[in-house]
Amino acid sequence: MKKVFVAVAVLSLTTFALAQKAAPSQHLRGNPNGKIKMAPPGTPPALCSPCLFYGGDLVPSNLNAAGMSDENTLLISDGGGSTYGAVDINKNVVITGILFNVQASAAFDPQTATYDIRSGVTDGNGGTDIATGSGTVQVATTGRNFLGLNEFTVEVPVTPPQVLAPGTYWFNVQPQCTNTLDGSCSVGRIFVSNTLDGVNNVAGTAQPAHQMYFNSAYFGFTYSNWCDSALGFNSMQCGLLSFGLVGSAD
Repeated sequence: MKKVFVAVAVLSLTTFALAQKAAPSQHLRGNPNGKIKMAPPGTPPALCSPCLFYGGDLVPSNLNAAGMSDENTLLISDGGGSTYGAVDINKNVVITGILFNVQASAAFDPQTATYDIRSGVTDGNGGTDIATGSGTVQVATTGRNFLGLNEFTVEVPVTPPQVLAPGTYWFNVQPQCTNTLDGSCSVGRIFVSNTLDGVNNVAGTAQPAHQMYFNSAYFGFTYSNWCDSALGFNSMQCGLLSFGLVGSAD
């Protein structure tokens, strides 16, 4: 069976049925941490504060709307799949948090997420690791739904804060849903949203187009550009990622 690692507006009936079957009611008893208390929503996301950069919102009605695998769960294991988005930084900045807008196909209640900051990423090459860590997440609903998947903003603190000099950097936030007592981790999928026109962006032009990368041992890709034909996207769908950076100029 072919592994499914994307969610797009034009889907096969099989993939669409998979998304439709994954409903919030699939959350099962047993998560000792309980449900996440949602933070307030916002436009741009209220969790992006102070908001150094935000790429823009998903537009679910657009035929080029899409979601890319960004998950580590009991269902999508072996490290899952990680999608990276890029930002051109033109001055010294201090990064205190990273946020991704993600679509979830089941009850969404991960307590933690990992983050990764890299430079020099090219096709097939992860470049240089600048900072990697994990932390307790803050989560907010966006009010958007794409193909039956509710979208959430997930923000993780960067500890310690990272001072970045001018340059291009790639960022990932990967929600962790590996608790064997949490039934949603065995059935749910998580996709990070794309953005098409930078709706509600903050300094959105700092994101270079067509610089999203996918790394996944589970799916068999090593820092592959999402515009690679093997990943099945057109140039609009693989253009820009819906994510943000919390921080300030140094």
